[in-house]
Amino acid sequence: MSYTETPAGSGTPPGGLDDALLKTLFAQSAVGLLVLDPQLRLVRANSLVEGVGTEEYIGLRFTEAFRLDDPHGSEQLMKRVLSGEGPVREHLVRGRFRHVPGDRIFLVSAYRLDGPDGSDGPAIGLLSAVVDVTERERARARETALAAVRDAVGGSLDVATTCRAFVDALVPGFADLAVIEVVDEVLRGANPPVGPLPPDTPLRCAAAGRCDTVRGDEPAGACPVGGTRRLPPRTPYARAVTDLRPRLVPLAADTPWLAADPDGARAIAEAGAHSLIVVPLTLRGAVLGVVSLYRCRAAEPFDEEDVSLAGAAATRAALAIENARRYEREHVVASTVQRRLLSQAERHQAAVETAHVLLPGRDSGCWFDTIALSGARTALVVGGVAGEGLQSAIAMGQLRTVIQALAGLDLEPEEVLARLKETADRLAHERAALPPSDSLHGEPLRAGCVYGVYDPFTRTCTIARAGHPAPLIVGADGRVVSLDVPEGPGLFAADSALFAPAAVTLEEGSVLAFCTAELLADERAEERITRTLAHPGRSLRQLGDDIVYTLPDDTRSAGAALLLARTGTVSDHRVATWDLAQERTTPATARLLVRARLQGWGLDEDTVDSTELIVSELVTNAVRYGTPPLRLRLLLDATLTCEVHDGSTASPHLRHARTVDEGGRGLFIVSRLATHWGARHGPDGKVLWTEQELPGSGTH
Repeated sequence: MSYTETPAGSGTPPGGLDDALLKTLFAQSAVGLLVLDPQLRLVRANSLVEGVGTEEYIGLRFTEAFRLDDPHGSEQLMKRVLSGEGPVREHLVRGRFRHVPGDRIFLVSAYRLDGPDGSDGPAIGLLSAVVDVTERERARARETALAAVRDAVGGSLDVATTCRAFVDALVPGFADLAVIEVVDEVLRGANPPVGPLPPDTPLRCAAAGRCDTVRGDEPAGACPVGGTRRLPPRTPYARAVTDLRPRLVPLAADTPWLAADPDGARAIAEAGAHSLIVVPLTLRGAVLGVVSLYRCRAAEPFDEEDVSLAGAAATRAALAIENARRYEREHVVASTVQRRLLSQAERHQAAVETAHVLLPGRDSGCWFDTIALSGARTALVVGGVAGEGLQSAIAMGQLRTVIQALAGLDLEPEEVLARLKETADRLAHERAALPPSDSLHGEPLRAGCVYGVYDPFTRTCTIARAGHPAPLIVGADGRVVSLDVPEGPGLFAADSALFAPAAVTLEEGSVLAFCTAELLADERAEERITRTLAHPGRSLRQLGDDIVYTLPDDTRSAGAALLLARTGTVSDHRVATWDLAQERTTPATARLLVRARLQGWGLDEDTVDSTELIVSELVTNAVRYGTPPLRLRLLLDATLTCEVHDGSTASPHLRHARTVDEGGRGLFIVSRLATHWGARHGPDGKVLWTEQELPGSGTH
């Protein structure tokens, strides 16, 4: 240590100023000062902690005096300063005093003390400045923990994900162990109960986290993640959800309330927890759950400042959980509406086998349908309204109802979609006309639909699409069938382009996959699905499961719909077709042919008589007003279908004849005898058809 020379005549003896400076510095400095010898032993110090004399530290190595968490690293750092590698400034170390409880955080600076030879000679010691920054660092740690909660919590609308993010934000920076339990009904979207929480209310452990130094298989004081429990009475957990106040609870082996919770006491002892904060999860007086935070083993116990932070973090978590709960409730309602609006069972079709897959998820606007059409044809429909929530489900139900009504008119696929888009345009205009204060006023509508009709007699499938992916087709031999279906505008799009159909002839046993867009989101989706469908020996339900098993996880969470159809033909012994002459005697001939065929099928006499009369009226109408060729066809399935084809495009109209009229009763009679009747048009004429329910339908 060098001393400054005092000028002659100054009145101060040589060295006196240096001595006064050192004495004042060590006595009055607000910073802890240490002088260490070359062996890093303490030779001089000022008082670092009130009530602790410096004399008890003199002669001790500094690592013994302060009991540092990393004594070896700190010692190596000091030795480098002694060797002349330069000073250390504001190095953060952790440790504790020998006789004062609690961990401390020090900011240390160290400087080499040169001997008489200066820096060229050996050092005579070190001067170290030590600042106790424990409270500052704890406050900074609290701010960091609260910032982590603010950043991590609230970005998800899933309750479990929200709780997991909350725990991860607090462990290990703030707590060694954290558990968040949520009222079980709240996790399913129910309204949280108003406090105090009834004692028998089940709570589910939504998330738990522990640092690496904490032992144990279960969260302290709670059941495993995913399990439920009722809070034991006369415990801090039960008290917190009763008076809705947080609690700071010291834990020891003789803590009296642990006897009321033996499972929790065992877990607490195993984890070595000694300090507990219990905070109720509340929002506007309602109780969503409870948060338990623990510090274990050598960690510093919680204090009142930590309780304030835990309360602020729990408030943030409660708000995020409530938002997620509201979303979950709306999702449950929307999913329920969607399920109720969709077909509740697989529908039997005459010549096509179908199966569907509906994946629950965020998307509540997707739908599928199989609609039986006249002539053993089947309409295959898949569509989706973009978005999630109740409004998407409602719009889906509206579009599905319209398309079912349009399908019954026997329109071509492109015409069905054109009329469906007209309805969608009206719905969009109605939404745009809502008051500006309505939340739906500025929310756009987007929807797509693909509509196909399979005819088993020609084995053709005619398809049109509106802003929706085309179906994927795999032949009976496992090879992909190429089909280029022009994409029409979306149902709510401003584009008014026409819809163009595409037709493909399929071998019996071909499989069509009508998918919502979510199933085709990645570039390999089509290849993955068609490869899965190339297994002719598997049932459609098995194929649907196989497609689901190969989906990416994000697709399953989004929700989707899949409709599978395997093509077939009508059995020859269930269909009869006759080409008839355009003559006046043809109705009588048709009656004889029909009676013979129906009796051969074993139908009852009432059905035979009714069908004779229906066929007579339809053929008579075709002979009088139609043009050749004239064809009659009977189809026996769950119902009995009669079809009369002629080359005219003019449609008959149902009339209500007066008593004095000599004609005009034909179609009226048909409408009374048949369950359903109608007319469909094609490029080569029209078909008048009827359907009759059979006694014991489905037995044939």
